[in-house]
Amino acid sequence: MRPVIGIISDVKASGSQIVHGVTEKYVYSVAKGAQALPVLLPGTVSAVDADMAPERLVVDEVLELVDAIFLPGSPSNVAPHHYGDAAFDPPLPSDPHRDDLSLPLIKAAIERGVPIFGVCRGFQEMNVALGGTLFQKLYEQPGRFDHREDTRLDMAGQYAPVHEVLLEPGGMLEGLAGAPTWRVNSLHGQGVAQLAPGLTVEARAVDGTIEAFRVADAPGFNLAIQWHPEWRFWDDRLSSAVFTAFGAAARLHAERRRGGRRLNAAE
Repeated sequence: MRPVIGIISDVKASGSQIVHGVTEKYVYSVAKGAQALPVLLPGTVSAVDADMAPERLVVDEVLELVDAIFLPGSPSNVAPHHYGDAAFDPPLPSDPHRDDLSLPLIKAAIERGVPIFGVCRGFQEMNVALGGTLFQKLYEQPGRFDHREDTRLDMAGQYAPVHEVLLEPGGMLEGLAGAPTWRVNSLHGQGVAQLAPGLTVEARAVDGTIEAFRVADAPGFNLAIQWHPEWRFWDDRLSSAVFTAFGAAARLHAERRRGGRRLNAAE
């Protein structure tokens, strides 16, 4: 059986309805790149439903269901109050229902050794969930270049590689790449301000912006990447290697879980 990887959904308005969903490129990268069964995880409704089960119960149920967690990118941002900052006026796009699930889920998954992989917003969520902070407008910070996509280009142009990242010597990404640098795409307006305690940098842009990290002492696979490896991952050796490694970690976790269940049933 393929491992089951839960993908956190965005929660947003579509006409007069509220939709929980994920862009297909993320689903495809999990299904084909990680060779896993993708399951979409809706954001919580706890912010509007007083009878909703406590967050911890929701998290426990999710981690009982899946073998790994994937945190995709999104047009929305982590609400700044989660890292002690004030919202801009007018506020930047947010998704409180996704925050309600993703932030506690990240902490629980890492504590329990459940494989977890975050991309773009997912990268930012992981830093915030573990105690870090963000620049809400990275492009306004002195010495940083504008990491946002050129909206005048078509989709392929927006997702094309545009700058190099320096891969940390001896790190996971350098090992997967077999090279000290890699050329990546760039479609983000926010970035790490203060890296959370316990995180180790895996890649930086030449302007110093942190582009990838992991929790060094966590018991299971974990990785966060600011760029978009899901975009045509099969055309990029590092992107393909990352999803392969993520899928392998999910399969190993699934085998251990099933083995534990068989032992419990035998007892």
